[in-house]
Amino acid sequence: MDGNRRWAKKRFMPTALGHAAGAKQVRDIVKTCAEMGVPYLSLFAFSTENWKRPEDEVSSLMGLFTTYLQKEVDDMNTNGVCLKVVGDKSRFAPVLQELIARAEQQTAQNTRITLTVCANYGGRWDMVQAAQAWQQAHPAQNVREMTEDGLAPYLSTAYAPEVDLLIRTGGESRISNFMLWQAAYAEMFFTDDLWPEFSPARLKEAMAWFAGRDRRFGSSAPL
Repeated sequence: MDGNRRWAKKRFMPTALGHAAGAKQVRDIVKTCAEMGVPYLSLFAFSTENWKRPEDEVSSLMGLFTTYLQKEVDDMNTNGVCLKVVGDKSRFAPVLQELIARAEQQTAQNTRITLTVCANYGGRWDMVQAAQAWQQAHPAQNVREMTEDGLAPYLSTAYAPEVDLLIRTGGESRISNFMLWQAAYAEMFFTDDLWPEFSPARLKEAMAWFAGRDRRFGSSAPL
């Protein structure tokens, strides 16, 4: 979800208002995905690299995340959204960790759509923690015995299928350490729209583009 800061800068607004506008946009996108029958939606909210940003911006983002959890969870629960937060949550303040755990527990039985929020997440971190978890679960085995199928259950998103469509807003054409393993065969849709401008109509355009892709997964014939 790229472009919050640039959206604010274009309007001579503080960066915090750009992030707030981006958070507001999440509601419409989740609602649209649910209405379209999308079973899994993942949002890259805060990367492991984002800690390098100015302290006041990081503090603002943490406050926004806290507010979002406090205000939106009841609505998510009512609308059948199952919330998952993946990433290294140990670095978050205890109150935020508690809110995350409570929100996940409250929405755990919902089945309309699974919303994954990636916070303090990085694709490299995910693979490292998965390898460590595999080793912990198989202390008597050598890492050379690890297979792709054996490692996959230890990824942070093991509950979800691999990524089909990856959308990046903000005009950048890279995935920036997002779900490196899970997006191995993802179709990638890049748009110049800044995240607060990314509308349900643009989402549907991305879906239509995806529907027209010839997905072969390395084989010679479409599946």
